[in-house]
Amino acid sequence: MTTTTIPTIKNGEAGMTLIAVMGMMVVFAIGLLAVAPTVQQNVQRDKELESIRRGEEVARAIEQYVVYYRGTKLPESIDDLLEGLPQGTKQRMILRPSAATDPLSEDGQWRLIKPEPQVIARLAKRIQDYNNGALPSNPNQVFDRWAVLIVNSVTDADESEATEPDPDYEVETSNTPFIGVASQSRSKSVLTYYGAENHSKWIYTPLFRGSGTSRLVPPRPQTMPAFGSPRN
Repeated sequence: MTTTTIPTIKNGEAGMTLIAVMGMMVVFAIGLLAVAPTVQQNVQRDKELESIRRGEEVARAIEQYVVYYRGTKLPESIDDLLEGLPQGTKQRMILRPSAATDPLSEDGQWRLIKPEPQVIARLAKRIQDYNNGALPSNPNQVFDRWAVLIVNSVTDADESEATEPDPDYEVETSNTPFIGVASQSRSKSVLTYYGAENHSKWIYTPLFRGSGTSRLVPPRPQTMPAFGSPRN
């Protein structure tokens, strides 16, 4: 009968093996900590890109809604856009259900932007800066009734630091006429949207989205121009 001898590990060898395993675990943990910020940033960037895509889709739906009613009414809730527009005996869809949710807001609801001059004027100022001082035209003349009030406030717009959230604002998600939407998030962003690096400043609206130069370009203040390179 053959006797099999099972090799034994001496205490010293076992200790060395344990130290080697622990060393590998430490190196692995350090590697995870090193890549964690990059992974988190990539996840945040993807959420922001999706929020921008959905916000732009909401802006296009608002445009279709306002043009359909010839500028006589604005939507008062996202549901108004989801219901679509009459087309014969059916409803024409103008907004996909997925776009009705903001991935950056905790509750997923868009903040409705009322056609208040000072609110939109801050966005118009950023758009104007990105277009070398010219404000793009509106996609349809029906929007001029709101735009004319806004451009008169552009030169006086209190545009705070691009990385800071907007001043205190009231979050409304329904039952109010709106010309655009924005996220409820006040966080600093990874991406920039018209130069703004905070989610609360990202306003999605059909205003000033035409291809030409607006006839409503605000007058320039009578001061010496500032020298510097325009933003890309």
